[in-house]
Amino acid sequence: MNLVFCQSPINKVQGFKLGGVDYITKPIEQEEVLVRIQTHLNLRNMGRTLAVQNQELRQALDFEALVRRITDKVRDSLDETYCLRVATEELATVLHLSGCQIELYDPQQQTATIVHEYSGTLPGCQGETRQIDDFPELYQQLLQKTPLQLVEPVPLFNPQGIQVTRLACPIFDDRGIIGNLWGLRPPGELFTDLEISLMQQVASQCAIAMRQARLYASSNQQVAELAKLNQLKDDFLKTVSHELKAPISSIQLAAQTLESLLKAKQNPRHSPLFQRVLKIFHESCQRQKKLTDDLLTLCYIDAQAKVVQPESIELNSLLTNLANPYIAAQNQQPKILLKLARQQPKIYADPVILERIVQELFNDALERTPVEGTITLQTKILKSQVLIRLINTGRELTQIEQEQVFSQLYRSQDSSPKDHATGLGLTLVKKLVEVLKASITVTSDRQETILTITFPLESD
Repeated sequence: MNLVFCQSPINKVQGFKLGGVDYITKPIEQEEVLVRIQTHLNLRNMGRTLAVQNQELRQALDFEALVRRITDKVRDSLDETYCLRVATEELATVLHLSGCQIELYDPQQQTATIVHEYSGTLPGCQGETRQIDDFPELYQQLLQKTPLQLVEPVPLFNPQGIQVTRLACPIFDDRGIIGNLWGLRPPGELFTDLEISLMQQVASQCAIAMRQARLYASSNQQVAELAKLNQLKDDFLKTVSHELKAPISSIQLAAQTLESLLKAKQNPRHSPLFQRVLKIFHESCQRQKKLTDDLLTLCYIDAQAKVVQPESIELNSLLTNLANPYIAAQNQQPKILLKLARQQPKIYADPVILERIVQELFNDALERTPVEGTITLQTKILKSQVLIRLINTGRELTQIEQEQVFSQLYRSQDSSPKDHATGLGLTLVKKLVEVLKASITVTSDRQETILTITFPLESD
């Protein structure tokens, strides 16, 4: 509205109040000049306000574009490290931050560790761990999922002693809080409400990305474990099939030999060949029976755990009775020694299961120990525990063998195909020991292998 041709002072004043513009002409009227000045001031303020609103609008659009970029990149990746790097870099660039950090809590929420950082001008802090109890006034608010802006320096919070303005936005989802997203900028530069809202959105995207990445990693791990279990099952079935086939083949061959002897001789029982074949029959049947018994025990061991009948056992007496038959049969086998504790230890366990454990240990040791070696059965009291140790000399287990010795159908490297061991002995021992709520370990060094079973000592 132009007031050049308006001559009435009253009309001019009213026009200028409504926003009209014109040059100041003579004669000068004071009221007219004041109104003109006020109008131009109002126009300038309106221009400034409009500029601020336009800037905020542009900033909001930029922030919206940032969230969209981060969302797109995060959605296309299942790599947690990559997602965190994208979030910190994009946020630091758009907000012109001196640094951007992501810290994660430990499962007990006692520590917070900076796992990723984008630093422009500040020293790096990645890998630093803070104790939550050292900063209760800070983390109490953050653990309640409330953003926190720090203007004043916090002692010990920044080891470098550099003063900055900090904004922390919690990273959380419906399962709980995961960590915090930190933005750092020079002192005196505060974060606006719009910037705080942006960081909260980015923190929310980080939570989604981290859950997705961890779920994907967990799924991959489960798939790998299932594949491993499936391979173990296949290997187990192949080995069991072979173990079952071996004695059957021996029996079949022995039967054919017996048939030939019966056709060739009227009374073949006195023939040395007949006796050897008969021995093969007995050994093959015993091997077949033991393998079947071991497999059945493994299948029903969980049910057996429910019917355990523990009682007080004088350990030295029971072990002596179990070892005597092996000692008496020392023909072409290692020397067997007993070293029992003088204190006569007592344990509370099922004697039937304990006897099976000791027998399996002896059978396994006899298969793995050379004839010139020794097998020592030892008991020892150690504070509130009783140790049963079976020590065999002559061969040392490698670290890999020690890790696999309790695996199903494990056979030592020097096992002979003629051995009667099924390869299930130590697997059974471990499971039966667990049924008795005890533990078993293996160590091997200096041509000596020690299997140690630990029971709690029965109090008098």
